[in-house]
Amino acid sequence: MTYEEVVNFLYAQLPVFHREGKKAFKPGLGNIQQLAAQLGNPQQHFKSLHIAGTNGKGSSSHFMASILQEQGFRVGLYTSPHLKSFTERIKVNGKEVSKKWVVAFFQKHQDLISEIRPSFFEWTVLMAFAYFQEQGVDYAIIETGLGGRLDSTNIIEPIATYITNIGYDHQDILGDTLTEIASEKAGIIKSQIPILISERQEEIQAVFEATALERNAPLQFATDVVKISQVSQNGLELHLLAHTEVWGDLEIISPYAGAYQVHNIRGVIAWCAQLSKMHVLQLTARSVQRGIQLARENTQLRGRWEIMGREPWVVADTAHNASGITEVLGQVAKMKIAQLHIILGMVADKDLDRVLGLFPTDAQYYFTQASNPRALSANELQAKANIFGLQGKTFTNVNVALATARKTQADFILITGSTYMVAEIAE
Repeated sequence: MTYEEVVNFLYAQLPVFHREGKKAFKPGLGNIQQLAAQLGNPQQHFKSLHIAGTNGKGSSSHFMASILQEQGFRVGLYTSPHLKSFTERIKVNGKEVSKKWVVAFFQKHQDLISEIRPSFFEWTVLMAFAYFQEQGVDYAIIETGLGGRLDSTNIIEPIATYITNIGYDHQDILGDTLTEIASEKAGIIKSQIPILISERQEEIQAVFEATALERNAPLQFATDVVKISQVSQNGLELHLLAHTEVWGDLEIISPYAGAYQVHNIRGVIAWCAQLSKMHVLQLTARSVQRGIQLARENTQLRGRWEIMGREPWVVADTAHNASGITEVLGQVAKMKIAQLHIILGMVADKDLDRVLGLFPTDAQYYFTQASNPRALSANELQAKANIFGLQGKTFTNVNVALATARKTQADFILITGSTYMVAEIAE
């Protein structure tokens, strides 16, 4: 079979969350435990670091992988979903797993599909674990998919865990309140394994404190141990000064210029400091600084305040829930923009009322949709957006919308609302 035939088979035969939503989610760890056992539990053959959260876990995973690479380690990185290619989910030192390996793995183990009937996510997690063992990585950064407690990645025994901010997303699976969502994310906290929480959120910090206490896990909040000052952004880079106990003041340059990256950078620096201070993983100030500065080059992360043009400014961001959209729109609001044009697409199972109410009414909108079964149709999105005073036209896809927007007098074009729509940008 060819690579395309294998991936198409997996999409067709296995429940895929990014295409089917909740009905593709298989709660419980039974399937992944069986799958891993059949391969000799590959996840036990490398050291891992586990990351969960609502927003920022993708950026944080890539920052941490880059830092470890700069420290000289061979680093595996598992994230989801992908933007352009399935192989983006599994990387070693920034290089994607080869299509040839994906085919060989499938052909060798496809009997497990009929025997265990895993979800698409469970299968990709198994692939990542097997690949990292085969590649002999020193460390693997493992990002959860949904939640944490019942996430397929949660069979690892990490040397450290990290939880980014908690916001409203996937309520149909994780719960309707921040406390319920936080409880699911807290499921990655392990007995006596250090846990770093990126932010103190008054409504839910007790959830993490109670779980950490119950499991005797050393707990820190990033906002308590790393202070940030002198933040500046020139559109292309983010500059800041991080004040740490372990390394003193660190001048940080991030190639990801989104202001929301301040939270992620502070969290990752605090995590590195925690692990260094506890002698879990010794990292130098130079590795931290260079790891963040070279994160794009080292890991190839895309879709985070990604600048795709300057005349006019075109920025794509995969923000797709209320907390993520708030951060992106907050940065846009601080810029002097005469004509703001927003290309918007969303999936149907999001809390549209919570999200659409955040958008400015004085922007010009281009309503579109991704070629994904979960995508909300452009017409439905327009009708819903009109209720919130958002005016614009519908377009068949993001590229038609972008081509149209570029012919106008727009100063700034923002493309956001859906990872899948951003993935379809042709540039």
